[in-house]
Amino acid sequence: MQISFDTHPDRYKHWKLAFDGEIARLTMEVQRDGGLKDGYDLKLNSYDLGVDIELADALQRIRFEHPEVRAVVVDSGIDRCFCAGANIPMLGSSTHAFKVNFCKFTNETRLYIEDASAHSGIKFLAALNGTCAGGGYELALACDEMLLIDDGSSAVSLPEVPLLAVLPGTGGLTRLVDKRNVRRDRADIFCTTSEGIRGKRAVEWGLVDAIAPRSKFEEAVAERAKTLAAQSADVEKGPGITLDPVVPEREGSTLKYRHVTLELDADERVATLTVHAPSEPQPTDAEGIQAAGADQWALRAFRELDAAILELRFHYPEVGLVLLHTRGDGEAVRRVDETLHANREHWLANEILRLQARVLRRLDVTSRSFFAIVDEESCFHGVFFELALAADRSYMLEDDDEKVTVALSSANGGTLPMGTGLSRLQTHFFHEPERVEKALAVKEPIAAQDADELGLVTIIADDIDWEDDVRIAIEERASFSPDALTGMEASLRFPGPETIESKIFARLSAWQNWIFQRPNAVGPEGALTKYGEPDRPTFDWARC
Repeated sequence: MQISFDTHPDRYKHWKLAFDGEIARLTMEVQRDGGLKDGYDLKLNSYDLGVDIELADALQRIRFEHPEVRAVVVDSGIDRCFCAGANIPMLGSSTHAFKVNFCKFTNETRLYIEDASAHSGIKFLAALNGTCAGGGYELALACDEMLLIDDGSSAVSLPEVPLLAVLPGTGGLTRLVDKRNVRRDRADIFCTTSEGIRGKRAVEWGLVDAIAPRSKFEEAVAERAKTLAAQSADVEKGPGITLDPVVPEREGSTLKYRHVTLELDADERVATLTVHAPSEPQPTDAEGIQAAGADQWALRAFRELDAAILELRFHYPEVGLVLLHTRGDGEAVRRVDETLHANREHWLANEILRLQARVLRRLDVTSRSFFAIVDEESCFHGVFFELALAADRSYMLEDDDEKVTVALSSANGGTLPMGTGLSRLQTHFFHEPERVEKALAVKEPIAAQDADELGLVTIIADDIDWEDDVRIAIEERASFSPDALTGMEASLRFPGPETIESKIFARLSAWQNWIFQRPNAVGPEGALTKYGEPDRPTFDWARC
């Protein structure tokens, strides 16, 4: 099944997006027969990937097309039901790879809500007008505040453990204790009580912020949204820009965007992902950034890179190794970096930088091996060097005339942090922090020998050894167990401190990946398989 991640509010099936000055309203009204594939009904605002694709698109459009927005109300168009969570028949009928990538995508979408709150001055209010279960509550947890209707029956719940033998798959457990500061003993009861918790106890335990009776619910939502909007930072913004479609041309096994190309070798299980530097003049000041809109390279190229990463995740699971290439004028890349950095207080420059950071973090948590190949035509300069730092290894050609170079810019100094809060350069040199400033102090392009001495690349090789060294490394990597590599890479990519985001991916996603393969969940007698059937699941009671 070919999934398109490109959509538009005019084509939404499941969400309604409305604007009233500084307040936007995102209303979830899932079309019951509107699933991505046949075989399940999206009852009670339950969602599949298609619902989340629209949500991710809406969030991005709010930030870029409607910078006047200071608060977003996330509510439901179905009476007495906010959201029942991820659709269980959809999960039960999906492949393991799809389930894992579905959870990963929804994680990233909810993190995008929190990023908008932290960096774009947009506050989110979840207006819970009824049942709010599983992934529905996880969506609410991503918001800044939750208002629950107090009607004697509406409750919030995370029922996955007792009902499905899986985990709340989009960060629910982590947000419960790390973000909402719910006591862990209370969280234990909450996560094993399938009917959930409602009313005053939900407020007392910190599961929601406030409750309101049905007769005053809409009034309370409107009042709280205005208060949140007033709390938003007073930053001059706008006018918004229009985001154009990002759709590749498909030529056999090659996907071509304007600035990004993805070439696939199914037989070798290797892909080549090439990102091109700007070939036309780019903005040099805030006025130019505003005027260039969605067409400017810094925004368009990273939206294309984002699309290519999602293509790899969902459509090419057998590809195990991605070779990262860059092409073009590296100095043009660094000039764009410096313009964005100098104008980072401008609303659009800030949003472009935030999007670049988000896309790079999506690459960080993608379960593929990445090798950066720094060769004669490369331009791993500035923000492109972030790709080399994100890679599991980098190979650099040592040429006699030293035309093959890498270079750093403001983009490498912390503007585009990883999910841990560290820059990739800080992560690269986690046990040698003094090397970070030493590398950033070098303002000129850096040839192979110097790059090696600075510790910026993994392997350098001269033109005699280059082809064999790279070929052998590729062949060796492609021969290893993909499961072992996924575990190894996820462990090695994130040294240092933990944040909510790193915990979600390092712990929750890893455990969910394992649980999705266990018979207690997905076996013939497992809870996910038996959900909705009259007979109960059969468990293997051994703890391991």
